[in-house]
Amino acid sequence: MKKQRPVNLDLRTIQMPVTAIASILHRISGIITFAAVGILLWLLSISLSSQEGFMQAATILSSPVVKFIFWGILTALAYHICGGIRHLLMDFGYIEENLATGTRSAQVAMMLTLVLSILAGVLLW
Repeated sequence: MKKQRPVNLDLRTIQMPVTAIASILHRISGIITFAAVGILLWLLSISLSSQEGFMQAATILSSPVVKFIFWGILTALAYHICGGIRHLLMDFGYIEENLATGTRSAQVAMMLTLVLSILAGVLLW
């Protein structure tokens, strides 16, 4: 028996729920945070090598492009932490695991990340 089901492969027309978007963003922010550890450790090793190394790291961090990358790293880290706390609260039973509460907690995590991202931008610039 062959089932004739409609197949929609156009990703632009699929309406993804907020919880799915939050889950995808949490994974992406984890990858960005993991990759950023190498960059941040490199900058730390330069800054701790000598006084000249510290000045070189300070010069690198004063560039607008590097500030934007650093802001992106901080935003990814903030979202990953907010999403991780959301998951921990759900795992420990402090947040119910139903669609309405999951949607609301995902929205709260995204809004909190937006506020933290703005604060990080203000601190960097």
